[in-house]
Amino acid sequence: MTKRMIYSMIDKLLLLIGLHALCDYPLQGDFLARGKNHRNPLPGIPWYQCLLAHAAIHGMAVGLVLGPWLGVSEFAAHAVTDYLKSNGLFGFNVDQGIHFGCKLAWVVLYSCI
Repeated sequence: MTKRMIYSMIDKLLLLIGLHALCDYPLQGDFLARGKNHRNPLPGIPWYQCLLAHAAIHGMAVGLVLGPWLGVSEFAAHAVTDYLKSNGLFGFNVDQGIHFGCKLAWVVLYSCI
């Protein structure tokens, strides 16, 4: 692996981390943050629509940087992670750690293709 490849991977990872922050905070907003929780859904709002919309935002961000298949992978991983967090299996910090780990995995996979 050359220095150029490593720098490219680091660039992509930093871009994905920045996009994750954008997607998980300002683009999620209070409505999706509260609405995606199947344990405490918003009245009259199907929780799964909020969860899938939030995961789709993340999938789109990864897909724009690394391609559609890794975008689909991010969509699935993000939806499952947030669903499990709503079940109380782990808290905020573990949730964010899983999301970061996924971004790292996508960059490694992308570099192997």
